[in-house]
Amino acid sequence: MSREPRPGEIYLEFHPIGRQVKVTAIDAATGIEVSTFGPATTAQEDLQRVAVRKLMRRISQIADRDGTARDPSLY
Repeated sequence: MSREPRPGEIYLEFHPIGRQVKVTAIDAATGIEVSTFGPATTAQEDLQRVAVRKLMRRISQIADRDGTARDPSLY
């Protein structure tokens, strides 16, 4: 089943690597991707929050650089 990504949709991937977890956040509409690491003992919600905030910051940086307006209601 295939569908078009919706604006504001974020994909999250969690990959345990030893005693750490690599969290990747991907904006479905643009394909912009960021990664972060944290201890495996950290709550998944906390790691998710960090990754999403990092993604939001990256999207904002790209929008500022390109001079494009970002819809603040998406995230």
